[in-house]
Amino acid sequence: MNKYERLKTELQTAGTGRMKAFGSSMLPILKSGSLLTFTKAAEYEIGDIVFCKVRGRYIDAHKVVKKDANKGFLIANNHGFENGWTKIIYGRVVTGEFENRIIYQGR
Repeated sequence: MNKYERLKTELQTAGTGRMKAFGSSMLPILKSGSLLTFTKAAEYEIGDIVFCKVRGRYIDAHKVVKKDANKGFLIANNHGFENGWTKIIYGRVVTGEFENRIIYQGR
């Protein structure tokens, strides 16, 4: 089981989970290697940083930038690159930690 499947299972069963995210696509909000705490939510809003699936690929920490009643949620990184629309969101980031300090606090 990879880290995405493990987090997906944790969110589905416990409603919360943690995973490290790597890459520079969410700078300066999140740094590569940030430990993220996710929670499952009933609703997701524009600006939420989420764990989701877009076009069959897991996206571990990108933002909801638009909502549409038919299409779902438009997912993008913090530099304007749009991954695409999805209706599958597993959870949102509530806390991001880097080097043992909180660098992001979600709603």
